[in-house]
Amino acid sequence: MSLPTSVNHQDTLLTIDTNTQPPVSDAIPGLTINPLFLDTENGLWVLRVKFAPGVTLPMHFHTGTVHFYTLAGCWHYVEYPDQKQTAGSYLYEPGGSIHTFHCPEDGGGADGFMVVSGANINFDGEGNFLNIMDAGWIEQTLHETCAAQGVQTPRYIKPKQSAGYSDE
Repeated sequence: MSLPTSVNHQDTLLTIDTNTQPPVSDAIPGLTINPLFLDTENGLWVLRVKFAPGVTLPMHFHTGTVHFYTLAGCWHYVEYPDQKQTAGSYLYEPGGSIHTFHCPEDGGGADGFMVVSGANINFDGEGNFLNIMDAGWIEQTLHETCAAQGVQTPRYIKPKQSAGYSDE
């Protein structure tokens, strides 16, 4: 078999260095976010997030899968308090799962890398709908937060957008 023809030639690699690019702080209270890849059309979002000690996110329903790798610190789901996720832990979450993210107050927070397909449908403690968090919501929130803070929105990878016809 001969080498196939490249259909997506790259002159340079698409890469984001979270060690040199400033993150966005408090777009969601208690979170520091490095957006890496936001595909609003296909509903895929990839983030590096640092969670402050004591942070509890809303209970949420996943419409798609999640891959979460813990880089540092400790966190767990309120529903699974004995299954702490620590540095080096990889967690797979199937679509249709429901849980509540929590970082213990005394744990120093957590740092994680996540690949999420679909949306988080967020609910309050009584099970009332709060909002839908997906790639589009994250992108909009990051831009609004950066504008309000007077800082530049960090660079992230965004696939070409706007569906159309192949002959246009």
